[in-house]
Amino acid sequence: MQWNSSDVRDELAQAAARLVVDDGMPYAAAKRQALKLLGLPPRTALPDNDAVDAAVREHIAIFCADTQPAELQALRELALVWMDRLAAFNPHLSGAVWHGTATRHSDIHLHLYCEDPKSAEWALIDQQVDYRAGEVPGARGEPVSALSLRCRCDALAQWVMVHLVVHDLDALRGALKADTQGRKPRGPAQALRTLITLNRPSAVGEGLTAVQR
Repeated sequence: MQWNSSDVRDELAQAAARLVVDDGMPYAAAKRQALKLLGLPPRTALPDNDAVDAAVREHIAIFCADTQPAELQALRELALVWMDRLAAFNPHLSGAVWHGTATRHSDIHLHLYCEDPKSAEWALIDQQVDYRAGEVPGARGEPVSALSLRCRCDALAQWVMVHLVVHDLDALRGALKADTQGRKPRGPAQALRTLITLNRPSAVGEGLTAVQR
């Protein structure tokens, strides 16, 4: 069968969505892996993140509607624990846990905004938290400090990775610029508390329909 470019992108988006939901892969890595799984040429045009996001939500609605809301709730509650512990550093939640597409395979991503970026690391040391230090690309491609730790999620009976991306305090000004879908890419603890209230396990799919404005 010969596919047109639109068919290929749709198939790639669906394959990437399965990897995101079932394996907790980031979008970029999931798209590259989907390309290999489908045996397509390396230069094949990849779907954009909006297309993958739509496919992720569709996959969850079809295959995970009975389990995903409670898993999302558990991860959001765990994220809030860490946001409260790190309240001095203006924590903002991002990623699948913020946008409502997280499953038990998802990591928690928090962005911290500090006058002294090293102060967040010192806080972890003071709290006797084991962590791994590294770097991730910032908004302009510059290296940004990242601290990764593993913590127990009793509600899911498993360990969950929490990633802390540490920014200068001035970076907070542009942190809430809306994405291509008009959503804020991250939110503070109070906004997360509101989402937790909305996303009760009995309200199937609630976490998928709540829109961060």
